[in-house]
Amino acid sequence: MKTQLIDQLLRENNGYIKTSEVIRNDISKPTFLKYVKDNGLVKVAHGLYKTEDSWLDDFYVFQYRYPKIVFSHETATYLFKMSSREPFELSVTLETGKSSSRLNKSGLKVYKIKGELFEIGLTEVLTPYGNTVRAYNLERTFCDLVRSRNNVEIQEVQTFIQAYFKNNDKNIPQLMKYAKLFSIEKTIRQYTEVLLT
Repeated sequence: MKTQLIDQLLRENNGYIKTSEVIRNDISKPTFLKYVKDNGLVKVAHGLYKTEDSWLDDFYVFQYRYPKIVFSHETATYLFKMSSREPFELSVTLETGKSSSRLNKSGLKVYKIKGELFEIGLTEVLTPYGNTVRAYNLERTFCDLVRSRNNVEIQEVQTFIQAYFKNNDKNIPQLMKYAKLFSIEKTIRQYTEVLLT
């Protein structure tokens, strides 16, 4: 009965399972570890396992290992299918004051923002493998790319901006509201005037 429940949890989570989830479902750790061994589950992080045949989802694993990060910049454009190029390194944003040394060592490109701006535009998005992670919405991503344009490939910024203005889900009033909060209203207005005319 317990093994059927673990099977079900793995099916529901695209082949991934957390030890905490197993325990929450009244399955003891020894029972779960026996299942891990018997079924050849692969440990991908402390307390996170996956089936051998499921894809390794770096986005999901990083989000699990570092729950406070938000995928941003070029990585957000990719997650929202506004860029066809898979990012060479994953970009994340962290609140100022939080340590990023472990993230840098893991190969992540880390941006920092003060606390009062950290949650603006925060949403959830599916990874290419169907798992849910935290990312910034399109309007926040637009602002992030413009603010960090000296650290991002110009081609990447232009591709996203052109795709944004063609997107039916764009929200120009929200974009302008964010632009004001991030003190880049004039720059964003120049883009909108050119691309909306």
